[in-house]
Amino acid sequence: MSKTLIYVHDPMCSWCWGFEPTRRAILAALPDDMAVRRLLGGLAPDSTVPMPEAMRAGLQQTWQRIATMIPGTRFNFDFWTNNTPRRSTYPANRAVIAARLQGEANDPAMTAAIQRAYYLEARNPSDDSTLIELAGEIGLDSGRFGADLAAESTHAVLLDEIAQARAMGIDSFPSMAVIDDHGALRHIGLAYANPEAMLREIEAA
Repeated sequence: MSKTLIYVHDPMCSWCWGFEPTRRAILAALPDDMAVRRLLGGLAPDSTVPMPEAMRAGLQQTWQRIATMIPGTRFNFDFWTNNTPRRSTYPANRAVIAARLQGEANDPAMTAAIQRAYYLEARNPSDDSTLIELAGEIGLDSGRFGADLAAESTHAVLLDEIAQARAMGIDSFPSMAVIDDHGALRHIGLAYANPEAMLREIEAA
């Protein structure tokens, strides 16, 4: 069995956005014999209900805290006045799966597009219309993407990935774990601004 780094995320998880530079540094430094497997964590189920004011305020405070804790992390707070936010990240998760169906490289590409739209461009990735626009922007077949986004089979894949993550004891995002040559699983502690520390732990695992 080959060594595998597991990365569990949600494209609308603000801590995952803050973790992106460290994640990229880790992947660039991994040994050639280590595979990488991405799983979607499904932070918030489908909802058509506008986000309560208290939750909106709490998430804006989280954005401010991340920007303070992880230097260089930017957020466009116009999102909160330009949109009707919903606590619903499953559509964005399904979008990553639908993109993946047009090629594995589209998984991280769609994730990055969703993050850019949400955190920097004040667009709402809880809306299918936004997700279909993003698919076109990264060069996907938008018609095929829209059909796959709405397909029951795509939602089933999401539920399966969520179940896989939970079976590994992972229920917060971002999360990393290593499966070693013998199939043993070890969770990796997060150091949002210190990829070297995480790489040492990955190597030890």
